[in-house]
Amino acid sequence: MIMLQNLFRTRPRERLGEPLYELAVRQARDPGFYTTLGVADRIDARFELYTLHVLLLIMRLRDEGERGAEIAQGLFDTYVSALDHALRELGVGDITVGKKMRKLGEALYGRMTAYAPPLRAGARDALAAGLSRNVFESDDPAAGQALATYALESRSRLAAQDFADVIARPHWAEVTA
Repeated sequence: MIMLQNLFRTRPRERLGEPLYELAVRQARDPGFYTTLGVADRIDARFELYTLHVLLLIMRLRDEGERGAEIAQGLFDTYVSALDHALRELGVGDITVGKKMRKLGEALYGRMTAYAPPLRAGARDALAAGLSRNVFESDDPAAGQALATYALESRSRLAAQDFADVIARPHWAEVTA
């Protein structure tokens, strides 16, 4: 009986990640991304914005060392769980979910690996090139310039925030062209 209780119990780390995930999703749904910056309102473009915002929070949390890394892992776990849930809601069958999750996981890891170095270095042009390809499906790096500026400004604002404030209410940049 105890084993079953442990199986279905939410782990503390996941509970910490859930509200942060909701804050990242809420910000990624800001209409300005779609109206002002021209992000297409498609599931793949929303995935890109969710991933960018989750990454920004993970990077900030990890800047706090061990206590931030644990919360960052909870946020990441919550995001992966949400992707799995979304696939199931879209009607993807149990047999196919694993394959699709592997592809999404590879895409998620690829984005985080591509975006983190330019975010850390403040390299707007390099970040814009990646965002142009992935968010705007364009080979023109100029397509991602405004979003790259937003992401770098958000990174800066989050870095300036006290850790407790980041967890409660991240200070994102304004969405402007």
